[in-house]
Amino acid sequence: MGRLGPFLNDLFSRNSLVELGVLAACLLAAWGVVRSLQGPEAPPHSIWFGRRIIDGVLFPVVALLLALLARWGLAEVLPITVFTLVVPVLLSLLLIRLTVRVLRRAYPESQLTRVIERSVSWLAWITVVLWLTGVLPLLMAELDRIEWQLGGAKLSLRNLLEGVVAAVLVMMLALWVSAALEARLLKGATGNLSMRKIAANLLRALLLFVGLMFALSAAGIDLTALGVLGGAIGVGIGFGLQKLAANYVSGFVILAENSLRIGDIVMVDRFEGRITDISTRYTVIRAVDGRESLVPNEMMITQRVENLSMTDPRVLVKSSVQVAYGTDIEALIPAVVATMAAVPRVLQDPPPGVLLTAFADNGLELTLVFWIADPSAGMNNVRSDVNLVVLKLFIDMDIEIPYPQRVLRTPQASEPQVPQH
Repeated sequence: MGRLGPFLNDLFSRNSLVELGVLAACLLAAWGVVRSLQGPEAPPHSIWFGRRIIDGVLFPVVALLLALLARWGLAEVLPITVFTLVVPVLLSLLLIRLTVRVLRRAYPESQLTRVIERSVSWLAWITVVLWLTGVLPLLMAELDRIEWQLGGAKLSLRNLLEGVVAAVLVMMLALWVSAALEARLLKGATGNLSMRKIAANLLRALLLFVGLMFALSAAGIDLTALGVLGGAIGVGIGFGLQKLAANYVSGFVILAENSLRIGDIVMVDRFEGRITDISTRYTVIRAVDGRESLVPNEMMITQRVENLSMTDPRVLVKSSVQVAYGTDIEALIPAVVATMAAVPRVLQDPPPGVLLTAFADNGLELTLVFWIADPSAGMNNVRSDVNLVVLKLFIDMDIEIPYPQRVLRTPQASEPQVPQH
């Protein structure tokens, strides 16, 4: 508590009221600057601007700059107390906002993001408290004494913690830049979406790798000492992480060879849907009913995948119906074809058709075939539309759809009875 007692005494002095007034003016000015830059509505998925004025990255940045200027100006006329507390608090707020906004932008659906957000928030505020109480310098000195040998270099626990903090900051910046560049690359992409996705994934991996190397160097860690860890990681990939590595490699192969594209209608392991995303580890397939399946990229290469729209977006749809024996099939088929052709989504080229496919137990089985060009809009709904118009045609033409029939035979009374033994 060495620094906390005198700090609290100075905090309730008359000069602190002046600092509080200047601080309020700085925060109000920061709010006004962010408000004017944001405009009437915040840009969607923006890192600088959040849904409110103060929950983006720009507000703590502007507030911190104004607080530093105010501290520098007030230091010439009165002792600084409040701004000694305000500057580290704003730095912590900036770190928290940066982590939260960047992680939500880069990984919007990850459950791990919330855990990291809480962890960074707690660490930032705990560090501020330790610094204000004067415990932080003593703690850092003790951490500096804990060291061990890694290869030919010495590494202390303080270096390791500083490296982690630096790595988090650099990784956040790398994710920020990669998310912005990925949005630019994928914006307005149509035919070359897969190649742009490859470029975005490679760019993110490269920025993260370079950022990690810079962070380790800034922490004073000798990169040559990581050779031992590199060998251990290689052994881990060869044994325990081979599936994960295979999925990452398969993701780049899928995007590079362009056999599967975002927007294709595919069927994998009896799950049919449209590909909505191809990440480095898995492929997202969304069914018509809204269900989503995360398929590992390795499965997309090693197993059979039915691509319904690889070379031609047109898809053949079938339906079947039975009519009673004795129906004039030659007169019925042209009427059914004309009725099917009137359905909006049914293509005229190739034209729809009706086939007599079986002499069933209860009637003649007709198979209705037609083509559609938009399978992503659903196939069961257009099949239902065709069935409804055909049913209405049968009712208008008085065509019978037979019920299941069974014939029961009973022995006549005049027939001789076979004696039972």
